[in-house]
Amino acid sequence: MIPEPAPTVRELLAFYLEAGVDCALAEEPIDRLAEIDAPPPSARTAPLEAPRPVAAPAVIRGEAAPAPDVAIASAREAARTAPTLEALRELMQTFEGCALKHTATRLVFADGNPKARIMFVGEAPGRDEDIEGLPFVGRSGKLLDLMMGAIGLNRTTAYIANVIPWRPPGNRTPTPQETQICLPFIQRQIELVNPDVLVTLGNPSTQTLLGTREGIMRTRGRWFDYDTGARTIRALPTFHPAYLLRSPSYKRLAWQDLRAVAKVLSG
Repeated sequence: MIPEPAPTVRELLAFYLEAGVDCALAEEPIDRLAEIDAPPPSARTAPLEAPRPVAAPAVIRGEAAPAPDVAIASAREAARTAPTLEALRELMQTFEGCALKHTATRLVFADGNPKARIMFVGEAPGRDEDIEGLPFVGRSGKLLDLMMGAIGLNRTTAYIANVIPWRPPGNRTPTPQETQICLPFIQRQIELVNPDVLVTLGNPSTQTLLGTREGIMRTRGRWFDYDTGARTIRALPTFHPAYLLRSPSYKRLAWQDLRAVAKVLSG
């Protein structure tokens, strides 16, 4: 077997950046607070050996995020005051309460028809979505397009969004705090779109929006009531397209869920 060529430095840096690494570490621990008050090199005793170069600390864009409870309250207030989807998008663009905003490339707000009768909600954007600024544009997005097409829908007749509008570094799972901070925004988004049917894609979005602790295997295919405060919307959980790509044997069950959605829309 011919061994694969060793990766170049550029390839390694690209890999680390994709994995969420944004700061290099030295071989020995460094007290950066002590460095601030340290005397200049000329006033120190000459070291026994030349000092090792120290990597600069990671640059953080924007101010430090507030405490989680403060950020959640701020998100609730901001979302509540948004009269339209466009106003909500602008508020989210300037919102500083979620640290994910500072590691993502851009806000991934939504795609599709804001007047659609059906809304699909996933968990969080991935790499492709972070680049294009649209939800579900990678491999799972292509499968979602096929799933919608199977019941006569497309991105002009459906609305698509995520619970988390910013990509977590390295596609990691969002923390409970990050989810709670972003929750008021997706709730307001659902209120403003006001669909007849809400489809939650995967376990995280189902548990977050429908307030259940059961897994997707138990919740999929079951109708729930989603209360916006002004109206009750019928909601149906099903598998996330990314899960179906890993476990294609469950596509049959997803097809059953889609047929149930089509029946409600036609009725």
